[in-house]
Amino acid sequence: MPIQFWFIHKELKKMRIVAGKFRSRVIEAVDGDATRPTLDKVKEAVFSRIGPYFDGGEMLDLFGGSGNMSLEAISRGISHSILCDIHGKAIATMRRNIKTLGIQQNCEIWKMDYKKALAAASEQGRKFDLVYLDPPYQKQQIDWILTYLEEHDLLSSGADVVCESLKEDSFKEYYGTLEQVKDATYGITRITYYKKR
Repeated sequence: MPIQFWFIHKELKKMRIVAGKFRSRVIEAVDGDATRPTLDKVKEAVFSRIGPYFDGGEMLDLFGGSGNMSLEAISRGISHSILCDIHGKAIATMRRNIKTLGIQQNCEIWKMDYKKALAAASEQGRKFDLVYLDPPYQKQQIDWILTYLEEHDLLSSGADVVCESLKEDSFKEYYGTLEQVKDATYGITRITYYKKR
């Protein structure tokens, strides 16, 4: 299991891509306390479960932060990701990280809240193979989003939805045809996995 690694350079926290095309490349975390970067050990556990590599596919990263999870997914073979966030610092960090890796053609950045982003995706007829949900530890948001994804037919058959929350949170086994297939905790973090049946 790769070791979590941080260093400080010009007062910016840094992270790395764990595996794939951009393995070991360094990316920025968002400066300040508005976002929580997903730890390497959690990131590796997630991708070991749902991948670890992909043959294309569409991703929705609804609380994108630095873009950490989308960039890891693209490094491992996801074709395209929509990265959403409402914070200016997060959007700026995403743009820099995407430019650093030279993957502008693989990414769309939407500066809007999660409800507007989901409505826009629905209006455009988007379908996602992978959805990553990492709200600021708000269980109610995840419940609402899982219901919306199902009711508005935003998921491809066999799609994976991964939810990051506080370890004391728990979620329903089913949201329509979304089935909970695994639940794991890492320190204060709970990762809950759903599969579109």
